[in-house]
Amino acid sequence: MTGFGKATAELKGKKITVEIRSLNSKQLDLNLRFSSYYREKENEIRQEISKIAERGKVDFSIYSEQNSQTPTATINRKLAKAYHKELSSLAKELKADDEDILSLIMKMPEVFKTEKEEMTDKEWKVVKACMDKAMKAFVKFRSDEGKTLGKDLTKRISSITNLLNQVILLDEKRIPTVRERLQKGVDELKEKIDQNRFEQELIYYIEKLDITEEKVRLKTHLDYFLKTMNEDSSGRKLGFITQEIGREINTIGSKANDAAIQKLVVQMKDELEKIKEQNNNVL
Repeated sequence: MTGFGKATAELKGKKITVEIRSLNSKQLDLNLRFSSYYREKENEIRQEISKIAERGKVDFSIYSEQNSQTPTATINRKLAKAYHKELSSLAKELKADDEDILSLIMKMPEVFKTEKEEMTDKEWKVVKACMDKAMKAFVKFRSDEGKTLGKDLTKRISSITNLLNQVILLDEKRIPTVRERLQKGVDELKEKIDQNRFEQELIYYIEKLDITEEKVRLKTHLDYFLKTMNEDSSGRKLGFITQEIGREINTIGSKANDAAIQKLVVQMKDELEKIKEQNNNVL
């Protein structure tokens, strides 16, 4: 299921932005992006995200943006002067232009010094609150999408149910029609047959065409699908129920031997394929 959440927080000298987004995936694939400054909190962050994102490809990011004029690095003046002395001497010996010596010095190793900052408990408290806010927005995004998804699945299950009802109506006339057609065929042969044997063969043939059990099971599966939709973590379960629905639809199509019913079966299969696609979005 897709999802998105974002939140920001202000700290002394910088702005913190937390983002969490997800795409469909069968398993939880968590990708964390933040500086080494927050690395000590990685396990805690993973645990918090795992509580709200059971599966999906999840990207989580913490961005830190300096909003003050305080320099983040200082110049090692002693080392810079030493570089300048050596480079100036070399330029003089080579009778070269020394106008670009300063820019060259700035590129030399360790001229810039960056002091490593340590994250305080107070700062982490602010970042954690920002993270909680982003995850809350993420959960709401998924919840809103889930409601829309639920309406679509309900609509498609209802469509299959309506098609099944049409199959049931057609099936009531199908067996008598088959019996009548076979009897007419026998009569046209104008051959004397054993009527008892004919009835036995007819019953055997009609049993092969009977879809009563399939109709009942399909209706049960459709009702169970709607019931399961309201359960927590129903994604995998809905996938299994969808497979059972598909089996009954296929059997009805193969046993019916009726053009009108098979046309309805094709429509049911079309709706079922759309349900399978949407099932990938259900947790």
